[in-house]
Amino acid sequence: MTTQAIVLRAHGDADKLAAETIDVPHAGPGEIRIRQTAIGVNFHDVYVRNGSYRTLPLPGIPGIEAVGVIEEVGAGVVGHAVGDRVGYVTGTYGAYAGMRVLPADLAIPIPATFDDRQAASLLLKGMTAQMLLRQVHRVQPGETILVHAAAGGVGRLLCQWASRLGATVIGTVGSEQKARIAQAAGCHHTVLYRETDFAPAVMELTAGAGVDVVYDSVGKDTFDGSLAVLGPLGHLVNFGQASGPVPPFEVSRLAARSNSLTRPIIFHYLADPARRNAMAADLFTALEAGILSAPDCETLPLSHAADAHRRLESRLAGGAVVLVPEGG
Repeated sequence: MTTQAIVLRAHGDADKLAAETIDVPHAGPGEIRIRQTAIGVNFHDVYVRNGSYRTLPLPGIPGIEAVGVIEEVGAGVVGHAVGDRVGYVTGTYGAYAGMRVLPADLAIPIPATFDDRQAASLLLKGMTAQMLLRQVHRVQPGETILVHAAAGGVGRLLCQWASRLGATVIGTVGSEQKARIAQAAGCHHTVLYRETDFAPAVMELTAGAGVDVVYDSVGKDTFDGSLAVLGPLGHLVNFGQASGPVPPFEVSRLAARSNSLTRPIIFHYLADPARRNAMAADLFTALEAGILSAPDCETLPLSHAADAHRRLESRLAGGAVVLVPEGG
């Protein structure tokens, strides 16, 4: 069997993503073969393509999440059958393809209430929000949190979920338009970081008390300010590096207010199937209860993966971007 895939042979700009025809084997023991119907596109994919993340051996097929239909079940697989709709998130890549074989224990059943494209746009971002709010730092009613990039894909989910948990949410955004997006998602206070130094603004909003937790996906440019706005026993969660990696720093800086620092990686939290399924169930429950809402979803053909990356990098994509294989 063959299928179309997007292959990365060298790091660089979006033009390095090229459509090729690849062979797809039968499902082996413990594996399933799925026909993919929707593939999520994430900034992680951009970092892999441009070389910021050197985690995909080249040549290789990028992409870490997708949804599809099981077409073949290998020996020894239980709990999955031909025709089941499933999704997955994996750090082993390979999602930019029309069809693939993967370990059966990666498969997450998709409830009938969510269509394939909606699910593909939400799995990684939604389970990242679940990890951050319910495991890395379990947000409690009455806490005050700071969310950087509050109008982004994960940022909006953090604002929605944390506000429903009873937290006061402060968000940094880059424009008035993004401030409105964050506020609509439940952000109580927004700071336009291009016009205002966010650290003094946050301290003013909290009457000098600081925040209980900072969720920082920006990295280098915001790290010092994020640390400065933590209150006593505050927790800085650095889960991304959009502006570059955080330089080495003196751990003793945390001692001033007994602060803590975490650098979680979602794939570590998803490695155990029981934990992963519980995270997915929590996410789907929050969506079905209206605590979270799915973002607008832009779809492009799989062969237009380079255009999808350009739209992400230019910030033209206002919501999620999903690739659809031919026939998906």
